[in-house]
Amino acid sequence: MATEYYGTDPVFTSTMDAFFELAGDPAIKSDWLGETDHVHIDDVRRAQPLLFAVDYALAKMLHSRGIQQSAMLGHSAGELVAGTLAGVFSFSDGVASQMERVRQAVLIPPGGMLAVAGTEQQLRPYLIGDVAIAAVNAARQVMLAGPVDELQQVEKALQRDDFIVAVVPATSPFHCAAMAPAAVECERQLSAIRLNPPQATVYSGYTAELLTEKDAVRPEFWAWQIVDTVYFGPALDRMLSTGPQILVEVGPGQTLSSFARRHRAVRTGESRVVSIKELIP
Repeated sequence: MATEYYGTDPVFTSTMDAFFELAGDPAIKSDWLGETDHVHIDDVRRAQPLLFAVDYALAKMLHSRGIQQSAMLGHSAGELVAGTLAGVFSFSDGVASQMERVRQAVLIPPGGMLAVAGTEQQLRPYLIGDVAIAAVNAARQVMLAGPVDELQQVEKALQRDDFIVAVVPATSPFHCAAMAPAAVECERQLSAIRLNPPQATVYSGYTAELLTEKDAVRPEFWAWQIVDTVYFGPALDRMLSTGPQILVEVGPGQTLSSFARRHRAVRTGESRVVSIKELIP
């Protein structure tokens, strides 16, 4: 999770340290660096804080090298990062909002997520209980989320009908109705902080459109993202429809880049995907 930049790039290192200080849990850092193993990296108490921290720190590292974005598109927690980079949140408020998501998610009964090769329309008939379309990531790449027992039933039904299904390492059922109690508490926290109009272009995975000033300053817009579907694929369509783009994934892996490489604009060479390592060896 980008640990190779810690201690070698001063901006990345100082940004991560600032996050750890604000988060108030030293074990997040020591687990991330592999010095301890208090909580597994896929647990919501580690995955969610580190996604925010690494995304933000990598972006600041690119900025320090003179690489500025023309637009941003975040996926789930990444949208909160994009909002912070765009000035909707101060850094400290962005960290506080992410940590509140974590605290509330821990109180939700365990759940999971499935990646399925299919369309949203194909998968809707299989949804039962609180199982929901968690994310539409590409033309035929959808994620489902829900409580463990219900999700296992859906997985069996999909496999019986020859869908390709993969279990996603996750311990919380983000982006389904089971997260509603957490969203209520997150909205309360967000109502107590200052939200500003975006000072940079952000494409929202929540609306699949440009982030508007009206949405950016609404606490419920940010709070209920953890319950509703992430439309990353449609938002990527919207962004790439504006013309040629160079896409850089600022995160701990290349998952979003793999979705982008399937997009027609990238396959035809109109736009392209580059890795951070190509920009910063």
